[in-house]
Amino acid sequence: MAAFTIEVDRPDGTPAYRQIADRVREAIAAGQLQPNDRLPSARSLAAQLGLARGTVDTAYALLAGEGFVQGRGPGGTVVSPLLPMPPPRRVTPPAVPILPGPMTGALPFRLGLPALDAFPRTLWSRLVARAARQAGPAELAYPDPTGFPELREAVATYLRVARGIACSSAEVIITAGYQGALALIAHAMLAPDDRIWVEDPGYFLAREALARAGATLLPVPVDADGLHVAEAEAHLPGARFAVVTPTHQAPTGVALSLPRRLALLDWATRTGAWIIEDDYDSEFRYTGRPLPALKSLDRSDRVLYVGSFSKVLFPGLRLGYLVPPAPLLGSLAAAARTLQAGPPVLEQRVVAAFMQAGHFGRHLRRMRSLYAARRAALADALGEAFGPRMSLTLQAGGMHLLARLADAPPDTEMVRRAAAAGLGPVALSHQSMTGRAGNGLLLGFTNVPEAMAPELARRLAAAIG
Repeated sequence: MAAFTIEVDRPDGTPAYRQIADRVREAIAAGQLQPNDRLPSARSLAAQLGLARGTVDTAYALLAGEGFVQGRGPGGTVVSPLLPMPPPRRVTPPAVPILPGPMTGALPFRLGLPALDAFPRTLWSRLVARAARQAGPAELAYPDPTGFPELREAVATYLRVARGIACSSAEVIITAGYQGALALIAHAMLAPDDRIWVEDPGYFLAREALARAGATLLPVPVDADGLHVAEAEAHLPGARFAVVTPTHQAPTGVALSLPRRLALLDWATRTGAWIIEDDYDSEFRYTGRPLPALKSLDRSDRVLYVGSFSKVLFPGLRLGYLVPPAPLLGSLAAAARTLQAGPPVLEQRVVAAFMQAGHFGRHLRRMRSLYAARRAALADALGEAFGPRMSLTLQAGGMHLLARLADAPPDTEMVRRAAAAGLGPVALSHQSMTGRAGNGLLLGFTNVPEAMAPELARRLAAAIG
């Protein structure tokens, strides 16, 4: 029997059977498990982890369905002998910097982390149990690679009403979050050395994913009106794609102005380029009316719209959605068949039920109110703790604050000190390819309860010095 360890993180939010399956896949990919290696029996592993045997059986069944393992009756469960085992390879450094600091867990100030303390867990648990009971034989087979039909319909309905996007369920592809959508796009559309406009500063994981796919990244400056389209056209010609966060630019928080939106769409139409719209937290706007999606203005079908449930529900779901232009739908659906083979149906069914019953809309309304209060409380607390040496940028929406400090160490050093104190801010400088963003701290406020804001602000001030 192969020697490797499996651990289940109960507060993680990911179902235990998924964690077990993920750990086995990782062990196979890392070479810890080889073809024909025997896995622990379901009974012994369940006893070791303190879980029901059915949980382990479900994990093994999932792995068997994916072709990773085989059941051999009395011989137990083994790694499939048909799996190709790639030779060990050296991992080269990524073309763009990896964000330092804590990337897992629920540390205070962590970016992109919703208010997990306010998530309706009891309701969610009830929906999960109901979805499991309702699952029929067809849903236990291979899933539709483009997504569970009821979830695609629920997403299309939501986008028509909330984001002004005229789409049908047939035009929606369910993905493994935003990164999963980028992977599909890269797999289906990206050619070696394709030139891509990216916001600078911008979302580092998107840059890293595209760089690893072989793209040539062209950093476009961002100002108070968002991506500077005219400067990009003048100095960075030949781009085939542009990746933008028009509603709430990551990380500065500015919105892409209407003239810039129209200029970007005009550029894509004239040059035959494609625009990838990351609408990552458009639901959370605290002043004025919600901004429409860029895709709602697209009359030439050049925008690939991407959304995610990570910010509005919880990131452990790993579910998102992609609405591509009609000419690209077939190639992206084919990429979904070969690349992801469909996200797990149970989670999709639960999200669909959550949306169809009206819980999704009510949850968003509650979170908007809660986040507005938490943002104000944290801004006040930071002002008290830091005084005039800290300046805060409060945009109309979003889930984080941008803070700049006078007479302070480099932001990377501030992040290091904060991490040592159990806090999770992010350095602004690491969001930029050119360094033009300067120094600053990105502070998530959505997971900071109002009552804790003063103490956490004082801890941050003490840590930074």
